[in-house]
Amino acid sequence: MKILIAEDDAETADFVRRGLTQEGHVVTAVKSGQDALFRATEEPYDALVLDRMLPGLDGLSVLKMLRAGGIRTPALMLTAMSKIADRVEALENGADDYLIKPFAFSELNARLNVIVRRPAVAEVETALKVQDIELDLRKRVVHRAGRRIDLQPREVLMLEALMRNAHRVMTRTMLLEKVWDFDFDPRTNIVETHISRLRAKLNSGFEQDAIITVRGAGYMIRSE
Repeated sequence: MKILIAEDDAETADFVRRGLTQEGHVVTAVKSGQDALFRATEEPYDALVLDRMLPGLDGLSVLKMLRAGGIRTPALMLTAMSKIADRVEALENGADDYLIKPFAFSELNARLNVIVRRPAVAEVETALKVQDIELDLRKRVVHRAGRRIDLQPREVLMLEALMRNAHRVMTRTMLLEKVWDFDFDPRTNIVETHISRLRAKLNSGFEQDAIITVRGAGYMIRSE
């Protein structure tokens, strides 16, 4: 299996990495939530091992953003947070299993094998298409009229949110919740900045603007 580990404690990360490598798996280890999010959105993995208390972007936030982006890679949360409420929160937000530190490697390995063997609950959507724009949900690759458009992970998440809601206006609040997973802050212009970059990339070489700005309301992707 190809496995991504997100763990900021070097000793724990090395312990897990060496054990999984000896089991014959291909392992990538990162130390931050931002790196984990980037890796998991840019490359396909068979399983994720996420420490919950990562610096910057915590493991649960990474998991929420991946699930919101349609990435269903089996994920095991590895954490010292042992309260039932913590476990329930993680499982309700997309974790497939939850292992509390300290732990035995044999149990971690067994749990990973179990979550990878589980059949998918339903057929997973693999692509979105609106007019001449296509988004490959597995590879996170975008094409317009057959031409590949290179986007950053956040831009892909924003485009996906717009494409999934091509029939309605997406407000700044809705985009903040779906792409950044935080509530509306009237002082931030992060949505406008990313919309501007996304629009520039989508429109380069095309006459028709792919994104419609609905003044005072939000944005929609052109569906007709």
